[in-house]
Amino acid sequence: MSFSKDVKKELFSIIPKSRHCLVAELAGIIVMQNIQTFQFSTEEPLNRKVFTLLNKTLNIGKDVTALTADVFFETEKMLKLSEDGTMVDELVLQQPCCKRAFLRGVFLAAGSISDPSKSYHFEVICHNESQALLVIKAMNAFDIDAKIVKRNDKNVVYLKEGAQIVEILRVMEAAHSVMDLENIRVVKEVRGRINRKVNCETANISKTVSAAVRQIEDIKLIDSKIGLDTLPEQLQEIAQVRLDYPDTPLGDLGQYLDPPIGKSGVNHRLKKLAKIAEDLQ
Repeated sequence: MSFSKDVKKELFSIIPKSRHCLVAELAGIIVMQNIQTFQFSTEEPLNRKVFTLLNKTLNIGKDVTALTADVFFETEKMLKLSEDGTMVDELVLQQPCCKRAFLRGVFLAAGSISDPSKSYHFEVICHNESQALLVIKAMNAFDIDAKIVKRNDKNVVYLKEGAQIVEILRVMEAAHSVMDLENIRVVKEVRGRINRKVNCETANISKTVSAAVRQIEDIKLIDSKIGLDTLPEQLQEIAQVRLDYPDTPLGDLGQYLDPPIGKSGVNHRLKKLAKIAEDLQ
C-alpha cells in the first residue's frame, strides 16, 4: 500500500465528535466530488465515510443505498453549497476544528501524497481557482503556506516541503502518519548529512592527492634538470620527504623534518619548489 493510501486509511477512521465538524468534513468531500454519484452499498471507503457523516448529521438511516432527492436537498442546505456545488459558505468553516475537518474531507476526496522516501509532494486537485483559494485559506489558518499551479484546466494546491507536509498531516489529525513521515525524514536527513560529509571528505582527499602528484612531478622535474643537490638544504629536505611520503597531507608532512615545521612552513617550501620547476619548464 502506498503512503498516500495509508494516510487516507487512517483519516477514513476518524469521525468528528461535534456536529459542526461532521458538517465541515462532509462539505470538504462533497465540494470535491459529485454528491449524486455516491452509492452507499459499495465498498468504496470514501462512500462509506459520506454515508457515516450523513447518517450522523441528517440521520438518513442504515437502509439507504443512494441519495434521494430529499436527502440531496437537505444536504445542499446543510452544507450551504454554491449553485455549482463546488463551494461552501465559509460560515461552515468558522472554527479551527471545522477547518481541520474540512481539510481532511478535501484530502480524502481529491488529495494525494508522494512516497516521502523519494520526494516530498502533497497536492489537492481543485475544480476551479475559487475552490483552490478556499482550501489555501483554510491551510493558512494553521500557518501552512501552500501554492497553486494550473494543470490540465485544474487548479492544484500543493506543498513541497517536508515540514509543511508533516504539519498538514498533523492538522488533519493523522497522528500515525505524522510519526511515519517524521521517521522517514530523520533517516533521509541523516543519510543526507553522511553523504555530504563523505562527498566533502572525498573532495578533500582528491584535492590532497592532486596537489601531492603535482608536487612530486615538480620535484622530479627539478631533479632531472639540475639535480636536487643543487637546492638549498631546506628545499632538499622537503623534496625528499615529499617523495618518501607521497600520500601524507601537508599538515603531517612537516613532522618528518628535523626540526619539525608546521603546515604553513611546508606549504611555503613546496611553493618555492613549484616556482623553480615552473622556471625550468
